[in-house]
Amino acid sequence: MSKPQTIVSFFSGALGLDLGLEAAGFSLRAVADCNKAALETIELNQHAKKGRPLVVFSEPLTENNVEYACAKIIKQARLKVGSIGILAGAPPCQPFSTAGKRLSLKDERASGFDIMFNAVALLQPRYFVIENVKGLLSAALKHRPLAERGPGFPPLKPSEEYGSAFRRILEDLKAFCEKTGYCATWGTLNAADFGVPQKRERFVIIGARDGSSIWPVATHAENGSDGLHPWVDFQTAVADLNENEPVYQPFNEVNLEYLRRIPAGANWRALPTELQAQAIGGAYHSWGGRCGFLRRLAWNEPAPTIINNPRSRATMLCHPAEDRPLSVQECARIQGFPDEWRFAGAIGEQYRQIGNATPVGLGSAIGAAIRRMISSRNKIRYCGEVLCANREILEKLRNRPRTTLNPYFMRENTGREADCAWLGKAGGLRKGFAALKIRPVC
Repeated sequence: MSKPQTIVSFFSGALGLDLGLEAAGFSLRAVADCNKAALETIELNQHAKKGRPLVVFSEPLTENNVEYACAKIIKQARLKVGSIGILAGAPPCQPFSTAGKRLSLKDERASGFDIMFNAVALLQPRYFVIENVKGLLSAALKHRPLAERGPGFPPLKPSEEYGSAFRRILEDLKAFCEKTGYCATWGTLNAADFGVPQKRERFVIIGARDGSSIWPVATHAENGSDGLHPWVDFQTAVADLNENEPVYQPFNEVNLEYLRRIPAGANWRALPTELQAQAIGGAYHSWGGRCGFLRRLAWNEPAPTIINNPRSRATMLCHPAEDRPLSVQECARIQGFPDEWRFAGAIGEQYRQIGNATPVGLGSAIGAAIRRMISSRNKIRYCGEVLCANREILEKLRNRPRTTLNPYFMRENTGREADCAWLGKAGGLRKGFAALKIRPVC
């Protein structure tokens, strides 16, 4: 590109996605966010931005004011409709996160996808990027707790099926692309596959106005297979990070007593058997991996997903050798922020901004894929199409059940026959995914 194409950012947060896109050669011109600490972080780092100051839209983005927001940004940034290189956004992920209440599209924050689609239609950027949590793939329009599924409860409604919220988003995306001619490619990306020292899977949509299908190509693999670089581990990521006084929020003494017994790379399962139930409470009698409870990181592996509270009981991030959570600076380094990047607010707010951000390295990989398409002379057009980039994800969506039940030990054992009868009414495979299209190998 002879001249850097511009980025307009919605739901900007601490600018992780935007820093990555800039590293790939694009230029951030305008941001939109209403979070006080995020806005202060953006202001704190204005000095690091070369050229003109960023245009900042600081009002809450809603479906009712998105047209006003776009018009204001266009005017203040001196841009034109159709001239923007990338419209990027990472709408709030809490409605779809498996760590949240899973209110899904009932959560007012879930309108972020509609806001992004409307903004693309209004601004007509050459490309758009939307990032969110992988949990979106299984989110239901209306969440029904596991304890309320099975014999004795009403049959599952279509809105309560796994994936029903995601199916609605795909339907909206398909209608949008058919109307505007954009091609949208969607799927999941693991940040570790792009040199980020963190195993963090994210849902991503990349849209192209010219009908191109764009998707990043992995540069790293877990064991360096297929000629790729091996994943970057935690020790490599923080080796030259010199913190005389790490900034963090300490664990309580109860958790510390357990953590002192747990070696690097282990969790609550490393405790003596007689302490395990006491250590993780009611979760001991639950099911699933529960691998985040009392978790101490390994030196020789990428970090787990950096979350907005490393002291969280079920998703703990304890330093491999020290009896403390990861520091603010360690979390920022793992997320790919420059060491000089400053975060506003109290310690908890700094953690929150870092944990909610898109890894900078993942944003850079997405930007590099867009740049390669800009330079390509052999473009294949898929105007109006919505394409899945991950065949394995598509197969899972097509073949996974509409619901699951708690194991017998967590509910009254009504018998397999009763279970099968209830699942016969509420079960079966997920609907609406059979017609989804896979992205051709490009």
